[in-house]
Amino acid sequence: MLILAATPIGNLKDASARLVELLESAEVIAAEDTRVTVKLLRGLGIENRPRLLPLHEHNEREKAASLVELAREGDLVLLSDAGMPTVSDPGYLLVSAAIAADVPVTVIPGPSAVVTALALSGLPTDRFTFEGFLPRKRGDRLSTFRMLAREPRTMVFFESPNRLAESLIDLASVLGDDRRVAVVRELTKLYEEARRGTAAELATWAAGGVKGEIVIVVAGAEALAADLPTALAEVQSLVASGTRLKEATVAVAEATGLSRRDLYEAALASKRP
Repeated sequence: MLILAATPIGNLKDASARLVELLESAEVIAAEDTRVTVKLLRGLGIENRPRLLPLHEHNEREKAASLVELAREGDLVLLSDAGMPTVSDPGYLLVSAAIAADVPVTVIPGPSAVVTALALSGLPTDRFTFEGFLPRKRGDRLSTFRMLAREPRTMVFFESPNRLAESLIDLASVLGDDRRVAVVRELTKLYEEARRGTAAELATWAAGGVKGEIVIVVAGAEALAADLPTALAEVQSLVASGTRLKEATVAVAEATGLSRRDLYEAALASKRP
């Protein structure tokens, strides 16, 4: 059996009784970083010394088949460095391979930076989308924000503290200075902090330098009025921020229910002298 086990995201006291019990008896653990897993075992006072096998983004594809066979023969525990395996961490390919091979898969739930940050954000939680880490390159990052410009659900991103200020500036330039944002850092740790405000306000704050592990939570786009002039203005705004006309009309049409063709033709007509 393959057992996915969530680990603490900062505070060891968040380790569940089920996790501790599992680690005390585990014989084989596939770990994102075996050094981190050794520290976890020591921190929890676990004397068991299971066999540790590295499983990370660079070797998961080649290791999946052999790990599935281990899970077929006995219990194989999958751990990430923090939080739930497979969620912006290695494990998806292994889980997929196990399911395809009819090997049972179960989970020991626990801490999640995504859900914890969402709960702290003060933004709507009834519908949300997790977008993982923002791209490192500015062009790719801007493309991501343009693609999500009319996303109505709350959005959750991971980001490096070194790129936070730049990412918030890019976010404000595409989604608007007044888009509501929360930046949550160092979740469950001593210096946990949640900053809430507009994209412009938080970009200014982050310019001074921010440390720690970062989660950005962004409010979804407000519904557009379903009339052509308002929708056309939104298309033009997206195009001005760098979005291609075709992509902008598709996004706005989906947000308003208006015809893509009508929007596109109206946008073209507005460009004519």
